[in-house]
Amino acid sequence: MNTPDRDMSLQVPGQAKGRYSSLCSDDELLDDDDPTLWQDVGLSNLQGSVYLPNTGRLASATKEDGSQLAAVIKMGWLDKNPPQGALYYQRRWVKLDVDYLRYFDNEKEIYSKGIISTAFITNVTSVGELKFDVATNNRTFIFRAENEAERNDWVTVLQDCTKGRHRRSTMNPASPLTPDYQGYLELKGLRSKLYTVVVSDKVFLYKNIDDYRIGVGITSIEMNVGNIKEMDRRSFDLTTPYRIFSFIAESEQLREQWVDAMRNAIGEALSNSEVADRIWAEPSNSNCADCGAPKPEWAAINLCVVVCKRCAGEHRGLGPSISKVRSLKMDRKVWTEELIQVFLLLGNERVNSFWAANIPPSEALTPSSCSEERRRFITNKYRQGKYRKYHPLYGNQRELNNALCINVQCSDVLETLSLIFCGADVNCSTGMASWPSPLSLANAHSQLLQAELISHNLNTELPRSEIGGAMEAVHYSAPPCVSHNGFLFKTASMARAITERKAREEFSRRWCTLNDGTFSYYESDKNSNPNGALKASEIVCLAVDTPEKHGYENTFELYSESERLYLFGTDDPDSHKEWVKSIAKSFIPASAEPLLRLGFERIGRLKCKDGLNLQTSKVGWFALVGSTLHAYLEDNKGEEIHLRKLNELSIQQDNEVLVLVERGRTLYIEGERKLDFAGWCGAIQTAAGSGGDTLSQQQLTETDIPVIVHSCIGYITQCGLTSEGIYRKSGVNSRVAALCERFRRDARSLRLKEGEHQVDDVSNTLKRFFRELEEGLFTSEEASTWLTTAAIQDESMKISQYQLLLNRLPRVNKATLQALINHLYCVQRFSELNQMNLHNLAIVFGPTLFQTDGKDYTAGRAIEDLIQHYTLIFEVDEQQLKKQLEEITVIIQVREKLNTKFPSTEPGGHFICTVYLEEKKDTAEQHVKIPGSMTAAELTCEVLDRRNIAVKDKEYWSCWEVSDKEEMERPLHYQERVLPILHSFGTDSHLLIKKHLAMEAMIVYLTSRVDASKHGMMKFREERSILGLGLTSGSFHDRYFILNSSSLRMYKEVRSNRPERDWPVKNLKVYLGVKKKLRPPTCWGLTVVYESKKQERPERQQWYLCCDTQSEMREWYATFLSIQYDGNVWPQNGLQQTRVSRVLPDTRHGNVSLIPLRGSENEMRNSVAAFSQDPLALFRDVR
Repeated sequence: MNTPDRDMSLQVPGQAKGRYSSLCSDDELLDDDDPTLWQDVGLSNLQGSVYLPNTGRLASATKEDGSQLAAVIKMGWLDKNPPQGALYYQRRWVKLDVDYLRYFDNEKEIYSKGIISTAFITNVTSVGELKFDVATNNRTFIFRAENEAERNDWVTVLQDCTKGRHRRSTMNPASPLTPDYQGYLELKGLRSKLYTVVVSDKVFLYKNIDDYRIGVGITSIEMNVGNIKEMDRRSFDLTTPYRIFSFIAESEQLREQWVDAMRNAIGEALSNSEVADRIWAEPSNSNCADCGAPKPEWAAINLCVVVCKRCAGEHRGLGPSISKVRSLKMDRKVWTEELIQVFLLLGNERVNSFWAANIPPSEALTPSSCSEERRRFITNKYRQGKYRKYHPLYGNQRELNNALCINVQCSDVLETLSLIFCGADVNCSTGMASWPSPLSLANAHSQLLQAELISHNLNTELPRSEIGGAMEAVHYSAPPCVSHNGFLFKTASMARAITERKAREEFSRRWCTLNDGTFSYYESDKNSNPNGALKASEIVCLAVDTPEKHGYENTFELYSESERLYLFGTDDPDSHKEWVKSIAKSFIPASAEPLLRLGFERIGRLKCKDGLNLQTSKVGWFALVGSTLHAYLEDNKGEEIHLRKLNELSIQQDNEVLVLVERGRTLYIEGERKLDFAGWCGAIQTAAGSGGDTLSQQQLTETDIPVIVHSCIGYITQCGLTSEGIYRKSGVNSRVAALCERFRRDARSLRLKEGEHQVDDVSNTLKRFFRELEEGLFTSEEASTWLTTAAIQDESMKISQYQLLLNRLPRVNKATLQALINHLYCVQRFSELNQMNLHNLAIVFGPTLFQTDGKDYTAGRAIEDLIQHYTLIFEVDEQQLKKQLEEITVIIQVREKLNTKFPSTEPGGHFICTVYLEEKKDTAEQHVKIPGSMTAAELTCEVLDRRNIAVKDKEYWSCWEVSDKEEMERPLHYQERVLPILHSFGTDSHLLIKKHLAMEAMIVYLTSRVDASKHGMMKFREERSILGLGLTSGSFHDRYFILNSSSLRMYKEVRSNRPERDWPVKNLKVYLGVKKKLRPPTCWGLTVVYESKKQERPERQQWYLCCDTQSEMREWYATFLSIQYDGNVWPQNGLQQTRVSRVLPDTRHGNVSLIPLRGSENEMRNSVAAFSQDPLALFRDVR
């Protein structure tokens, strides 16, 4: 050997001339060894044989059999100090497993130079530079690592591995594994004898019996790869693929005993390995079910888990009533063919889907976990059942027992295990005299694996923990063994959504099978090799198409995890239905099984977040049925989301998040995969819209009133109760038709605003909706009965009959009728103002609601009765009604008062707005009428005139939009209309009249420049919102910008060829100032707001720019303004010219009714902002 190993090598006589590699021990010299007479020798082509005579060369062997594989916790190179105190260190390849710390000459060696039992290690400590001690009761071993981190890691792992260990090693004489044979044997070529121990299927070599007793040895030999060959008289060879060990016994008799003991060990190893190898044939059984250590050799036969030796020790601590621990290699009798098949069928992975369904990452075990951690985890897992997946029937003993009796008749062993360990009684009565117990029932149905599992759990102590809350009784039916086959027609798979109709010619006939969780399709039913296959675990969505969407009448789509879409079709509706049902069953988990009972249009898996936890996503199983989205999230609680009742439905964050807002909750559905997510978004948006012309198919409020009815009634209550002839006068037909269409397309997104929508148009929209309503408000079946009731003469009998008919109406019809009659009751209470008394309203609404020609007044009489006897028929709380009427009275009074104070020059009223002069304070406020045509320059002149302020030459008085919350302001362009600005105001914004001090410098800059565009570097930050939290993230970065007549382009750097972003400049609003909390790098900042003009998908973005100097910021702002208004940034003749045009009406805006503003200036501004969001919000707090 090249290393100076002169301490404890197993050596051969010096006269041996061949080169041999010795089996060594670093501990100390063998007894009677003379270092001067011995040298380390070995065959260069062998992996370190102990001794090979020149005539006994061994062919090279591979290591594929894995004889020496152990649950290695850590391995690596270390330097080891010999125990004689030598100054030099020897480089050793060190391996740590659950039982031993072993060290080798190199990483290719099979047999170690020394082993230390971890059961005898008493202490592991860091000493000196990069060194650490491994101490036993009698000896200390010193190792040195290459760096401090590696040294600390070794110390930590060793401490964890040895913490709490008991001396139960196979080497320990007190071990339960009693040695089969032990004593001294001479290794040929040595004058020393080695203490040799045969135990079970291994042979251990020790320097002497004392070392055996203290757990310090040389090596161990796995006998499953060994073979015994008898030599002359006292000699015999133990041959392995890696070494030949030539032993000499003390006598021929002893040799026979040694040979028998070792041959028995080989036999036991081979027979035991057969069971282990079969169990390990299931890949998940090759790792411990609890800690993940490789090649576990133990099993809990009643729990159906394969575990490593260290975890098996903790299982024994639970007691046999909880865990029946058996060895894969030693307990041969227990391993019946049925039990082996149970372990192969379940496997650690499947069985852990029950036992380990809810393990927090902080509690999970690793192969290096200490005994204390293992004990706590295994107790929680099996004694307490803390991590198990609760069966839907948990807590319902009767149904659990019934389910067990049903399930043992089929082959689903995992379901039986789940039932047993969630409380089913394996000794319950089946109610059948012939087969009184589940065990006899399983045997009667030839379910031998079920019977095997039950037989090992007849006296098992079940997990003790309970889950909170009462469990509803659920009737059980055995989970089907999903299997189906038949012919289908298939198109080629696609990577994008199907947007066009697929003709029959594009489909190919394929034989399809669904077996063992795999959907396969073949060229024909004669072929054995499939054209393609899709595992159930890869299916993320199943969509059922509407009939005749494609060339075949019935089609369905499958979406895979790998972003592929598969389209299948058939003309047979029954076959189509059966395929959809079978495929859905194959990939929908048991926790979401109720979804399978629905007539779904789309079903699958999505990730989502809700308001309770926005930090982490959870997996949800969803099914879309009509306008209802059914969901089962990870907590196994089913819920329904009524899409037509949502407050908001939008797609955010670059089409990656679908936001569903309902009362008290927001659900964020995330696009984990683009293909199926796009399909879900389209389907959900379609389902959330109006689905037809009946009441129940409309978008509804939380009180089941169609949004169109709610919006129209609210608007008229706010703006039209004093309008003469309301509901009798006709609106403009084109505008009414447009309103109806917008409501039909998406009623939720339409906000009725005074100034934009006329009262008579809205009232006629409401009437047209009811007249065109399919089946009518009173339903086609009951409408005639309502009309007949109107002819009853006895008032009390008539009212009772109306109440009876009211309660027979569908829920939505009833709620809508009550809301409408309540509104009409309020209208007629103010008939002295609107001239619409009870009779007039009945004339209008009778034919409308009953959809008659109006020639017969019977319909009018019925409506008149409903309004007149409103409080009795609908059982209204009169105090609530009185309060409602008082609020409406306040609305009318406030409107009249403001109209008197500011007489209008146009029909109807105007907005009243608070404007400040130069600074925001009470003494500087002005209340100004804002007609629809008023410009910013006209408003400025109006305020200056009131204060008698003369505008001097080169004074640039402007109207500014100021946002206190955003800490920004913007001078309105002198031609900009004020009214739209008021509509878009937030409650934290106001208008301010002050001088624009930078305007003259801006005009000078614009007149002196040659090029109308501008470019340069600015610091950029985008407003990015953390999902659901309203928080912003990001920082400022240098970017290169080019601003021209059409767009603003942003580049990462000057040399970039392609812009990162490109915005149309006409859609940008530029404000001066940046919020301080964003920590802008300079004080010269701009806030830019982008608003798209698309009606169907309005979009708003906001970002921030910072310039290095004030003049640079002024130039950028001037360029923006010049481009947006075609160079006309200021009137040529100053503000004087704008005074003349102030009285000119703008017919495009029509009549703008007055919004009642009351109280302080803050309340008045809040009223304007609130009105733009909710016309009724103003008056809900009026007393």
